[in-house]
Amino acid sequence: MTLVSARDLVSTAVAAGTGIGAFNVIHLETAEGLVRASELAGLPVILQISQNCADYHGGLEPIALATLAVARRAQTPVAVHLDHAERPELVDEAIALGFGSVMFDGGALPYDENVALTAEVAARARVAGVFIEGELGEVGGKDGAHAPGVRTDPDEARAFVEASGVDALAVAVGSSHAMTDRTASLDLELIARLREALPVPLVLHGSSGVADDVIAAAVRAGMTKINVSTHLNGFFTRAIRETLAADETLVDSRKYLTPARDALAAEAARLLRLFASAGSDTVAG
Repeated sequence: MTLVSARDLVSTAVAAGTGIGAFNVIHLETAEGLVRASELAGLPVILQISQNCADYHGGLEPIALATLAVARRAQTPVAVHLDHAERPELVDEAIALGFGSVMFDGGALPYDENVALTAEVAARARVAGVFIEGELGEVGGKDGAHAPGVRTDPDEARAFVEASGVDALAVAVGSSHAMTDRTASLDLELIARLREALPVPLVLHGSSGVADDVIAAAVRAGMTKINVSTHLNGFFTRAIRETLAADETLVDSRKYLTPARDALAAEAARLLRLFASAGSDTVAG
């Protein structure tokens, strides 16, 4: 299956009124597990590499090339996306490496600065034919960089999209990054107002803290791209703990990373089915 752009996957989901899963890569095993999830579900997936992930690996190129290679070998449509880049030069590098979509995160900046810098980055992405996501209204969490409780205003969001030229917008509607329990309450009315006000798809960040039924309701209200990281990391890590606890003599990391990769793949496949069916009356379990 040829590597696809998030533009194609998001556009298809918008037309169908469903959600598309966008899951974060941490290392090679994550990328492999997420592609396996896509194949298990028979559904497309967006693999995301964040600025934090690139920094962890000492730069974007090593993890990007590995993830792109895994995506190209998939039997299902897979896109590779740059997530939460706060440095414009990282966006430029991702475009040069062959990413089909990028996110520039100016959400912590004052509004005018966010618009100006996002517009500059979006212009370069547009020339390269790359789909670009922006952010407005601070999503909670992220090591205190975003104030909790902030919401995206629909009128301001419409002005932001027009001025910046982004293709999709991450909005603040009640979710928070890095949550380990699924108790976030989303403002479904605000999601519907944003969907009505904006000509571009909506992106839900911090979805790890949102329960299945609430995510399904958010998709029905107008959310399209659903980002998940921490929730899936939990499945990966718990499987490692269980495997090591069962055999204290284990030293070959492949022996405990394999069940971890499998656990992540199974849950990611379940989420892909949930998001894909969320626009209908029956939600897959």
